[in-house]
Amino acid sequence: MNSFLIGLQFLTRIHLVRQTVWTAEDFGRSTRFFPLVGLVLGICYALAAWILVSVLGMRALTAALLLILPLLLTGGLHADGFMDTADGVFSGRERERKLEIMKDSRVGSFGVVSFVLLMFLQFALLLDMHPLLLASAFFVLPIIGRMAMVLAVSCFPYARADGMGKTFADMADRRTVAIAAVTTAVFVVPIGLLATLALGLGVVFTLLFCRRMTAILGGVTGDVYGAATVLTETIVLAVFSLASTHPDTWELFWGILWR
Repeated sequence: MNSFLIGLQFLTRIHLVRQTVWTAEDFGRSTRFFPLVGLVLGICYALAAWILVSVLGMRALTAALLLILPLLLTGGLHADGFMDTADGVFSGRERERKLEIMKDSRVGSFGVVSFVLLMFLQFALLLDMHPLLLASAFFVLPIIGRMAMVLAVSCFPYARADGMGKTFADMADRRTVAIAAVTTAVFVVPIGLLATLALGLGVVFTLLFCRRMTAILGGVTGDVYGAATVLTETIVLAVFSLASTHPDTWELFWGILWR
């Protein structure tokens, strides 16, 4: 329970209990509970989506507010990692210099442009999404995103000799992946085949993305963990959005929940 609360406090602005003393063991063990942290976020996102669609309808303002909510509840933690990763990877420098750029607390032009483009893409995907799919998409989105983070932590080497992310990597093992995978499946699969498809594609994307980052950086970092999370969440939105524009596909993958 302590490890879950530490994970919740680290990854979100939701502090059920204020943890002031973190041991390296508790901090590292919290990785296996990341999908449960996603569940807490998913409940908040889905409730907000249902309320906004009920009150405002499916419009641009609804989509904008739903994109702002995750930034507020996570403190922009993963978005910051995405921007730092973009700054480093697109800098065109040598490996060590890329890692230095990513560690810099300042955000560069590559990071800003990449994040703006990502927000435009997510906004467009939301506008094309069927209103009935919105709440379910936002429920599974953070769960799958945190599973992506577990895979990045557990399945790829850490690029630096030290760092906060290395604590996660050192404690992660096969049991961590197994617990996180079972937790994710328990909450995602019952939502329907569309959610299950999003989970499968998200896992494949995460593995390919982190493999590419490992080739470029010699491993992954805490920033790459964040980048993997937000990009995988975008994959989830894309699956639900594209299914919305194809009624036959929507019927096939969405039937489990609504029939």
